[in-house]
Amino acid sequence: MADIQPIHTATNSLKLTRLLQLCSAGLPVGGYSFSQGLEYAVELAWVKNVESAKDWIQLNLLHALAQTDLPVLHAQIACLAADDFVELKRLNQLIIACRESAELRMADLAMGKALIRLLKQQNIEFGEALAEVDNWSEISFVSAFALAAYCWQIDAESAATGFCWAFIENQVAAGTKLIPLGQTQAQNLMFELSEWVEQATLIAKQTDIDEVGASLPALAMASAWHETQYSRLFRS
Repeated sequence: MADIQPIHTATNSLKLTRLLQLCSAGLPVGGYSFSQGLEYAVELAWVKNVESAKDWIQLNLLHALAQTDLPVLHAQIACLAADDFVELKRLNQLIIACRESAELRMADLAMGKALIRLLKQQNIEFGEALAEVDNWSEISFVSAFALAAYCWQIDAESAATGFCWAFIENQVAAGTKLIPLGQTQAQNLMFELSEWVEQATLIAKQTDIDEVGASLPALAMASAWHETQYSRLFRS
């Protein structure tokens, strides 16, 4: 058989595979290590079954990601297209400032740093943007995700959809261990939650960058209290 080499052009198929890789639960950025407050919410019985897990994840999707992470992700991809690294850095600082607990902030920064490290190890040309972001003292996962999406020519809408899916999958995986949920229950839950992704991306489009920010007191408290939880499966 002839030696067949991959075609290195930004075809739709290649963009899709890159997006799937970026959103994969197997991406070694440590997302599986954090429960995003869910572990303590289970401890308090705020989340105790499929229905309450759906409510918890959906609330976070529509009132946290949709009003903070996704608008910033859209704006950062636009900044990269315009080579506006000053605004790119400002948005990075903005999204980090939006984290309401030390744990949420740590998770964001740890995953951001891990993704940048992974991108640097790939035999792919990321240009000046990667060098710029790598010089920052703190890198949000949102910023790193935006960089990867832009360099792989993934449009902002698809990137936002993938970002939502990665969040849903990680939260359901955590719920499967913590509540616990059966595998079929978990799959059905992901089917139901995925129907809200379009709504989340719509909210993000309608959110001006000066309006970015949301406060979910229960999430913030659960995340903060998780730091002193006696028995934990997830990092804090």
